[in-house]
Amino acid sequence: MSFDPSTLRYDAHGLIPAIAQDHATGEVLMMAWMSAESLRETLEDGRVTYWSRSRKAFWAKGESSGHVQRLIELRIDCDRDCLLLLVDQTGPACHTNRRSCFYTAARDGGEVVILEPIA
Repeated sequence: MSFDPSTLRYDAHGLIPAIAQDHATGEVLMMAWMSAESLRETLEDGRVTYWSRSRKAFWAKGESSGHVQRLIELRIDCDRDCLLLLVDQTGPACHTNRRSCFYTAARDGGEVVILEPIA
């Protein structure tokens, strides 16, 4: 069976949430948005490309930082409205220089930083 990105359920802006997860460790690295075209690019060359809502442009992960993501496997949720990208991450995934964008936890009524920036 071939995969057709147009069969996914995109939002009113033509975007779909994409969660990046380290394929080896299972660590959730980040969440970003993809369009049908950025998904096609990702599937064609293996380098993960997102859609930047703030810049309104394609964003190849690591294009300026060198912290690229290579797609290992694409998974689609049961409602076809969310993607899970199993990736090989080079360097930190977060723009704050942390391994994961999910570096803050809500604990005991407050927020705690649980991941420090990579030195």
